[in-house]
Amino acid sequence: MAIKPADLDSLGENFEKAARGFVDFLLLDARGFPLIVLEAKAEDNNPLVGKEQARKYARSQNCRFVILSNGNLHYFWDLERGNPYVITSFPTPDSVTGYKQVSPNPQRLIDEHVADDYIVLTQRPNYQSEAGWKNEAERPAYIQANKLRFLRPYQLKAIHQLQAAVRDGKDRFLFEMATGTGKTLTAAAVVKLFLRTGNARRVLFLVDRLELEDQAKKAFAALLAADFQTVIYKENRDDWRRAEIVVTTVQSLLFNNKYQRLFSPTDFDLVISDEAHRSIGGNARAVFDYFIGYKLGLTATPRDYLRRFDASNPGARDPREAERRLLLDTYRTFGCESGQPTFRYSLLDGVKDGYLINPTVVDARTEVTTQLLSDEGFIVSFNDDTGEDQQEAFKQREFEKRFFSDATNAVFCKTFLENALRDPVSGEIGKSIVFAVSQNHAAKLAQMFNQIADRMFPGKYQSDFAVQVTSQVPDAQQFAVNFANNNLMGSGNFIPAYKTSKARVCVTVGMMTTGYDCTDILNLGLFRPIFSPTDFIQIKGRGTRKHDFREQAFDDALRESIAQPHKTAFKLFDFFANCEYFETEFNYDQVLKLPRPTGKPRDEGGGTGPVVYEGTYEHLGADILASVQEETIGYEGMKIDRMFFERFEETVREDPVIVAAVEAGQWDRVIDYVNREVFDKPEEYYNLDKLRKAAAVDRRITLREILEKVFGLIPRFKSKDELLEEEFAKFVADHVPEPPSAIPAIKHYFKAYVTSGRVRDIIDHRQFTDLATNPMFSLGDFSAVPKPFRTLVPEYVKDYVSLNQFAA
Repeated sequence: MAIKPADLDSLGENFEKAARGFVDFLLLDARGFPLIVLEAKAEDNNPLVGKEQARKYARSQNCRFVILSNGNLHYFWDLERGNPYVITSFPTPDSVTGYKQVSPNPQRLIDEHVADDYIVLTQRPNYQSEAGWKNEAERPAYIQANKLRFLRPYQLKAIHQLQAAVRDGKDRFLFEMATGTGKTLTAAAVVKLFLRTGNARRVLFLVDRLELEDQAKKAFAALLAADFQTVIYKENRDDWRRAEIVVTTVQSLLFNNKYQRLFSPTDFDLVISDEAHRSIGGNARAVFDYFIGYKLGLTATPRDYLRRFDASNPGARDPREAERRLLLDTYRTFGCESGQPTFRYSLLDGVKDGYLINPTVVDARTEVTTQLLSDEGFIVSFNDDTGEDQQEAFKQREFEKRFFSDATNAVFCKTFLENALRDPVSGEIGKSIVFAVSQNHAAKLAQMFNQIADRMFPGKYQSDFAVQVTSQVPDAQQFAVNFANNNLMGSGNFIPAYKTSKARVCVTVGMMTTGYDCTDILNLGLFRPIFSPTDFIQIKGRGTRKHDFREQAFDDALRESIAQPHKTAFKLFDFFANCEYFETEFNYDQVLKLPRPTGKPRDEGGGTGPVVYEGTYEHLGADILASVQEETIGYEGMKIDRMFFERFEETVREDPVIVAAVEAGQWDRVIDYVNREVFDKPEEYYNLDKLRKAAAVDRRITLREILEKVFGLIPRFKSKDELLEEEFAKFVADHVPEPPSAIPAIKHYFKAYVTSGRVRDIIDHRQFTDLATNPMFSLGDFSAVPKPFRTLVPEYVKDYVSLNQFAA
């Protein structure tokens, strides 16, 4: 619903000053009863000036809800819940009717006593009266046998900080907790707090990966099953309303706009976003904001991790710029614009308190990788899942061919195995995860590890020392589970009574980066460059958890003979100076000088990678860019653009690999697969430029947007102006314009600054007189903008708005 100037004009001059005090608009529910009072003000008035007048009207009509609007700015106000808050679209009557059923009592939540046994009282309510607990000697075994989970002091503090935030009137919270510190256990305590105190009837737990759904469900069931039911939405589509906790991927709700068709905004009173910077990024933000109520974000990525990155002067292709913007947007979404989350517990805190382990970082770069890192063209975003910039993506595919020859891979693998931490019980190579640049690279590394293992441990392995665990490998997810459970390819290979996994190295690309719990990992190998601090922190977090190796020993004599049963360290092998990328002049704990890779040229139609002859590094083979061919679409091609796009839609919809990956939300896999297996094939020669022309949108759409449209995740491509309106609505939600009559001038300024490089240059360099001859945004336009907003708009755009989406 939009109130146009004509609607307000029809009410006459100064209608809001009417002496009789009639309600401007009274919205009724389906039964004809008053539901919402809509207080309309003139465009040059702040809607909030009618707040008390609207309150009186609402009370007289027995209405709980009020909408305050001047046609440009709208507020929704629940008189029983708190203050009016800005909305960008009007709610439906059904959603408000459902919302009316919730009558939260924040004071009960604030007063709820939460001690370290808050979860245990659900798991085993009478534990304190049982003999196993009363006997202090038996207590540890009793706790372990019943899998009781007591909250640690910092987890308790997180809950208490949330209660304090509610007392301060907050309804959005952000927990920044390092990997391995028990975010799920903390989230379970929050869920119980809201459900038990009647401040929520149902909770939505959003994850960003398919494999994390089952993990979250099992965790909540183990902790809260005695009091609350947990379901995965896709497994309970017909009866999910019976459960108090619903777990789903955000991609599942986005698919064909399920969240709008199948859910009411009031179905969930608390929404928790796991790995919030991922699960509310891009279009997923719409799902998160759709539901009315309390919001909690969980993240392991601290905002200040980019503290050494000069955000004021980022490189044009620097992927840290997009990462910085995403982190800022995450903090802003949860009301933490200052950069201070509701609660913070870092890796260093965990190490200091004895809960986590810091890595021993091993600088193991060759001269080749050092050369690469200093090469300007090397900075490529490996995690860009939009399909943007095909030239960059093309370079990425060639990266492996150029810089990962058999000789280089052999040096990396040999160095890793010779310096890896050994298992303290059996002496075999400690369990390890290696991160490769691609699935093809992962296959090569696994093969090379197995070949070296044959020489290091004759007769012990049958090509099962290292296993490729990537999305294209059948049963890869089960491989990851088996590795954590110590039965991948068998167990007890060196000592039968010591049931540790026979396979010692999992080689992956991205599957085991987030949410993968394997506490006995002793070695991590970064065999690829990493540009995302989020991914770097997640990968590092795979090794930070503590472990007691006696858990796998099933012989008393063996258990007693273990001299060092506890994990006290793990190694992080950094072959590409990733640590230095984020931390200038990072102080590596151990430096290894590697032999230079050597090799001989072979005719493989494009080069074998890095080769060193007598100390000189050379590239072999033809320059791959010289073989790229561009096809110009003539006028006759434009006639079939629509059919061309439809054929592309049919092609990708019929591909089972693409369909499965889209449903799972594995966009990095989808984009890579389309680039490799669909684009530039003789049948149609699909490419991104042709699809953009066929779509006929007035901006530069990305491959991800195209695929989202094909699979119904978005109903259509938004125009440039629609995106601008959305971005301006976010801006207004954070910075309410004063006076309201200046909104049109501020909006014009906002749009001009976002879309015009010339306007940005004039404003940023304060050459305001040049606006006198600027046809898009004049000096008069600039003068109409209130002074505070002349600097506020550029600052906001630089922090929160991606300009690439508005390119023509």
